[in-house]
Amino acid sequence: MSARVIRRIERPAPELVKAAASYGVATLHEAAQRRGLMVDIHPVVPGLHACGPAVTSLNHPGDNLMLHAAVEVCEPGDVLVVATMSRSTDGMFGELLATQCRAQGIAGVILDAGARDRRDLIAMKYPVWSRAISAAGTVKATPGWVNVPVVCGGATVTLGDLVVADDDGVTVIPRAEVAAVVEAAKLREEKEARNRVRLEAGELSLDVNNLRPLLERLGVTYES
Repeated sequence: MSARVIRRIERPAPELVKAAASYGVATLHEAAQRRGLMVDIHPVVPGLHACGPAVTSLNHPGDNLMLHAAVEVCEPGDVLVVATMSRSTDGMFGELLATQCRAQGIAGVILDAGARDRRDLIAMKYPVWSRAISAAGTVKATPGWVNVPVVCGGATVTLGDLVVADDDGVTVIPRAEVAAVVEAAKLREEKEARNRVRLEAGELSLDVNNLRPLLERLGVTYES
């Protein structure tokens, strides 16, 4: 596959992106039948949230050339997803790139690699999630790809998929499934609100979630 940059992206409808942004990663991941969660990708700056269409960047380990190329393709509100051809923890993203991304309106950056300049990123409060923190620098020498399918944290990301990230991690929702997942998230939160009222009133989760019959079917017995 020859190196290339794909500019055209079909994004989810803005109203769906806005609706998804009102839910946390845990809720959306559950609503998507527990699919799409990225493994071992953690927030660099705690307390932040990002939600937007994916622009992908596939790089060679230790080389962030195509990350720079991907920034040009991003539109305000996009989330930049950075992957490498093989496992890498090099610091591919730092304060200067964050400065550029913020100026371009990029909603957040997800790295299946390392980030650096953590103190600066925290001071900036720019949304970044990464596999590692590393001072190791990168070169800009090897051609790669922008907006091809990538695997980030074990999850497949295709251009235009919806990426949501918060303190719990990062999840990706295929573009064609965003509306259904948002509706499922809405129903899930409504159910949790009803359950919360019962729990606050003193009921046990065993009863609220009707778990006693399950314990019985599994052969769990109680001893006094």
